[in-house]
Amino acid sequence: MGKQIWKAGNMLYPLPAVMVSCQKPGEKANIITVAWTGTVCTNPAMLYISVRPERYSYPILRETGEFVVNLTTEKLARQTDLCGVRSGRDMDKFAELHFTEEKSQHIAAPGIRECPVNIECRVRQVLELGSHHMFLADVLAVHVDEKYLDQNGKFHLNDAGLLVYSHGEYHAVGELLGTFGCSVRKKETAGKRKKIKTRYSAGNAKTGKNGT
Repeated sequence: MGKQIWKAGNMLYPLPAVMVSCQKPGEKANIITVAWTGTVCTNPAMLYISVRPERYSYPILRETGEFVVNLTTEKLARQTDLCGVRSGRDMDKFAELHFTEEKSQHIAAPGIRECPVNIECRVRQVLELGSHHMFLADVLAVHVDEKYLDQNGKFHLNDAGLLVYSHGEYHAVGELLGTFGCSVRKKETAGKRKKIKTRYSAGNAKTGKNGT
């Protein structure tokens, strides 16, 4: 069979499903789920999120110029979806979802303690592109959950059960197929695959996989 040609559209998947927290001074913090997000630059460290102007969080982001990107997991799939379909106009998402505010180091907006990684960001530029406006931001600090650190201080992020978004669906990250540079590494075993197992820091013998 051949391939159909469709009109131009967003078909770049999968994407990280993240919860972005933001806050106006003197008001409750809010959370918006974003999949239009990604890395922009390594040095200086920069990322972006794209948000529709009609979203409740948009004026908060525009006014404060700061936000926290919180990586999500299989265990947080329901909460991630709810933060995308319910508006902060109608509910206090931190309270409703029993999330804990993680104090940021450089900005006022809090992170979500229950997420394995919180990335503090300050907006450098807003690009008004069309249906979405892109917030280009500098990364100011990264908070990581110590339970994914081993005894040598290595961070095993992929053991957190990360969540991705693909064509209207949430998926867990699957099997480990290789590591960066494996295609040119002489001693790499061809076709070797290893399922990701949860690691815990020294002193914790408990093992298993995050639930959904």
